[in-house]
Amino acid sequence: MSSQGKRILLVEDESGLVLTLTDRLSNEGYSIVHAGDGAKGEQLASDAHFDIILLDVMLPKKNGFDVVRDLRKKGVTTPILMLTARGQVNEKVVGLKLGADDYLTKPFEMLELLARIESLLRRPTTVSLPNAAISSYTFGSFTIDFQRMEILKKGKPVELSAREFQLLRYFIEHRGIALSREAILNHVWGYDSMPTTRTIDTHVTWLRQKLEENPKFPQYILTVHGLGYKFAG
Repeated sequence: MSSQGKRILLVEDESGLVLTLTDRLSNEGYSIVHAGDGAKGEQLASDAHFDIILLDVMLPKKNGFDVVRDLRKKGVTTPILMLTARGQVNEKVVGLKLGADDYLTKPFEMLELLARIESLLRRPTTVSLPNAAISSYTFGSFTIDFQRMEILKKGKPVELSAREFQLLRYFIEHRGIALSREAILNHVWGYDSMPTTRTIDTHVTWLRQKLEENPKFPQYILTVHGLGYKFAG
């Protein structure tokens, strides 16, 4: 995918990194707009069109997590790649749950950043809604309470592991869209955990056994041959 004409909003307060990223990304053909604090970044992202947002977590005035949350609540669907010096898994999970599309831990290689940007630009324009925006969802005889992380079938609880629930939520947030195994791995498991596609297939099998009337002929979690899966509930 050509980078020519693609607009990137860089929300970062570290001047050296801003200079480095602006120079390299501009040389790659991207148009860069910079904001030095979270409040300004949110304003720019809300008022103008961008193809992708590079968002630091630790920012003056408003941190990156709050920016992601509030942008998604406003209905801004621009892909967001979070930049963070924190390596803890829970920090990354927080960003993804709030609606970020990807994350990269500092320090990072420029080639990896460029690859992540290109990957996000190739994805369909969808957004992972924050938990606060989805309180419940119903399909078939099932009702899901996202805040309590509970799923009921005809009023009776269905036992799902935390990962199964996270996978189901991702399917529901992107219902009707054919999702590649790569996208599912990146969003549900994350880059650092290094699972295999067999891991996804196994968890889908478990979900089908708990949700489908006939797991061999599923009506909710459908296989998209050669790509991955699609949720049709």
